[in-house]
Amino acid sequence: MSLIFKTIQTEGIAELSYLLGDDDEGVGAIFDPRADVEIYVEMAREAGLAITHIFETHIHADLVSGSRELCARLESAKIYSSGEGGAEYGFGPEKIRNGDRFTFGEVLVTARHTPGHTLAETDHPDEPWAILTGDSLFVSSAGRPDLLGEKHTKQLAEQQFHTLRDFYLKLPDHVMIYPNHGAGSPCGADIGARLSSTIGYERKFNKFLQFTDAKRFTDYAIQSAPPVPHYYPLMKRVNAEGPKVLGNLPRVPGLPPNAFKEAIDKKAGVLVDVRTMLGFGGGHISGALNIGGTPILSIWAGWMLDPEKPILLVMENDDDLERIVRLFVRTGFTKFAGYLIGGMKAWDATGFPLERIGQMSVHELNERKDSLQIVDARSPGEWKKGHVPGAQHIFVPELAKRMVELDRNKPTAVYCGSGYRASIATSILKPLGFTDVWNVPGSWEAWKKAKLPVEGADSK
Repeated sequence: MSLIFKTIQTEGIAELSYLLGDDDEGVGAIFDPRADVEIYVEMAREAGLAITHIFETHIHADLVSGSRELCARLESAKIYSSGEGGAEYGFGPEKIRNGDRFTFGEVLVTARHTPGHTLAETDHPDEPWAILTGDSLFVSSAGRPDLLGEKHTKQLAEQQFHTLRDFYLKLPDHVMIYPNHGAGSPCGADIGARLSSTIGYERKFNKFLQFTDAKRFTDYAIQSAPPVPHYYPLMKRVNAEGPKVLGNLPRVPGLPPNAFKEAIDKKAGVLVDVRTMLGFGGGHISGALNIGGTPILSIWAGWMLDPEKPILLVMENDDDLERIVRLFVRTGFTKFAGYLIGGMKAWDATGFPLERIGQMSVHELNERKDSLQIVDARSPGEWKKGHVPGAQHIFVPELAKRMVELDRNKPTAVYCGSGYRASIATSILKPLGFTDVWNVPGSWEAWKKAKLPVEGADSK
């Protein structure tokens, strides 16, 4: 018998799901699948496993669960979700209780309820070699207790404190931990870059495991948590009710330039340009929102768009369509009014007008900073660690409602960590009358590497 254990990383969202099974018996399980499920079907086939169990360690807030989609693709699988802590589902999964055991050949999986955020799964009831920690314990971090709203935060934080101390810290040092999220996920504060760890390492270095007082832990957990993305409550509701089974990726009709322009004029959808910030800045369709087509598109589409409104899509190449649609689907975007066939080259050749956004280097920003309105579009935690002197902080998802704080008539430069979010921000500002607006490629990363002046914490 050989244990099959594989980690599936979803970049951008930084979600981690798992395939576990026994190759002698040919049976296995998937834990916490994402919405585009083909990867699990193919991976199980390559490993010679029939997937019989699909486990949901908790009701996900950061992405659309793929459990129902995957179950629909498989003949013999059932979905298993937590029956503890009052979790309610609208699609009838099998309920798991604390201590329930599942066998896959010689592999034993035991469920442990870890209140405060989530359910965890352990491999052996007495001396486990590994634990799938869901969203309760991360590498260098822990699950946030504030996703059910302020009314429940302190209670959940206290439960989380006891889960960490009374469950995880009582495990042997050698036990491996495999969390549901990695670095970059808003589901925890400063999650570490490694995809797995051990109880011993976390016991020594994880700040969330150093507290002996519940109140101090609660204060730290609340203060250190990153902003809650706007789409998290929606994702929790969708996943609790049961996501729709799509069968395939959504169909996106191709529209030539004239038809695409007509769709824009009729307001058939929200215009989203997924090209790079430099491509977008060099020439784009008026009113387009720039959300670059890298894996973090999933998160920023969730932050900036309404899944009920269809999307009109502009891409660099038509061949990018399937990849881009997968990124949208992961956070619940399945409605598309069409894509521009031939991209901006076809738009240009038809003679339609273009808008442009200037690109300003960090050196030019430093030279001109006294005459510019500088907007820092990063998160509050990033801002506190240091910023460009004289900058004004407006986290990009808050930009629309805080527009009154800015002067449309003053030249405006926007930066973030790398330029990605700044390009989102400038694409919002440009149609609203900020005629002299600039994006800063490289942004804070380039500013620091150029050793330019810093204001705030990093300047001390």
